Amino acid sequence: MDKQQQFEQEALPHLDAVYRFALRLTGSPADAEDLVQETFLRAYRSWDHYTPGTAAKSWLFTICRNAFLRQRQQETRRTQVLQEAAPSETALFMPAYQDDPEGSFFGGIVDETILQHINEIPEEFREVVLLSDLEGLAYAEIAKVLDVPLGTVKSRLFRGRKLLQKVLYDYAREAGIVHAPAPPAL
Repeated sequence: MDKQQQFEQEALPHLDAVYRFALRLTGSPADAEDLVQETFLRAYRSWDHYTPGTAAKSWLFTICRNAFLRQRQQETRRTQVLQEAAPSETALFMPAYQDDPEGSFFGGIVDETILQHINEIPEEFREVVLLSDLEGLAYAEIAKVLDVPLGTVKSRLFRGRKLLQKVLYDYAREAGIVHAPAPPAL
């Protein structure tokens, strides 16, 4: 089997999952599409370094996250250069506002309110919650994707879930899903 066939069989089935992850990282469908394209281009170019039959999904998430971090660093540098070059009272860009497309993307599994609460937790916890609870990766895979120790994954997941627990519990009560009193805080 040639490189292209292997890539199509092992990497392409994870396209939707990588897109969801990229969308959560970028917050923009257009940026997520660009990030996914960059991810799969890098993956294809590096396919010789991938061991067929192993965790392609985790490998793709790692590439996606690294590409996102590189892009964010480049954007930060560009913004700094532009701010230094432009007068401080002049706005260079108008903020762009758009609807949150994730609610329809995940269908009935996770609605916009839950995603909004997930977006509000700090990034280090959000990444772990997304990879574990929405993408179904194992702790070891998450550790590899984020390049952190296994214990860090577990503690970040615990803290991320704790941050979400109160607001999501209140949301569940308001939605009529739960009728019991709130669980005690730890």
